[in-house]
Amino acid sequence: MPRSPGARRAHAIVSPGVITISRATEVTDELVSALAVLVPQLSPSSPPPSEVDVAEIIAAPGRILFIARDEGAGRDEDAGRDEGAGRDEGAGMIVGTLTLVTFRIPTGVRAWIEDVIVTEEVRGRGAGEALTRAALDAARQLGAKTVELTSRPSRAVANRLYQRIGFAARETNVYRYQLHGG
Repeated sequence: MPRSPGARRAHAIVSPGVITISRATEVTDELVSALAVLVPQLSPSSPPPSEVDVAEIIAAPGRILFIARDEGAGRDEDAGRDEGAGRDEGAGMIVGTLTLVTFRIPTGVRAWIEDVIVTEEVRGRGAGEALTRAALDAARQLGAKTVELTSRPSRAVANRLYQRIGFAARETNVYRYQLHGG
């Protein structure tokens, strides 16, 4: 797939490496494998997306899958590995993802951040913030006036991050209707 005009990379300087943020524009074995590791860290009861699922996410209008790469990660241990054995040649290891969903309703363009996942090994180094800021920039460019997200109260570090960035808790009820036996 050709890179979309908005597929430029953003950079966050974090110790010890550089975290780069980009939009996923094609399905790769590396991306599917990374999601197989990341998704259980967010929701152990949710199966990781298949290659077909990832293709649907990337191709769907109104969805942007952002990926965070640690450009310094795994350089030494990857030195003897074969090409295609877990990451794109010359690219850092995928250490996080975030999905931005946008849609138009009668009151305007709405935006939601969903499934923010940063691997345990790099949490606290700025990947979550860089992913979130990239999503906010994209939502702004798409005409959204606000961006919503939910975060479990038990995720104290994530909640502090969102508040520090400028998210405010809303006085609302969140309801869920279970459609399937899951």
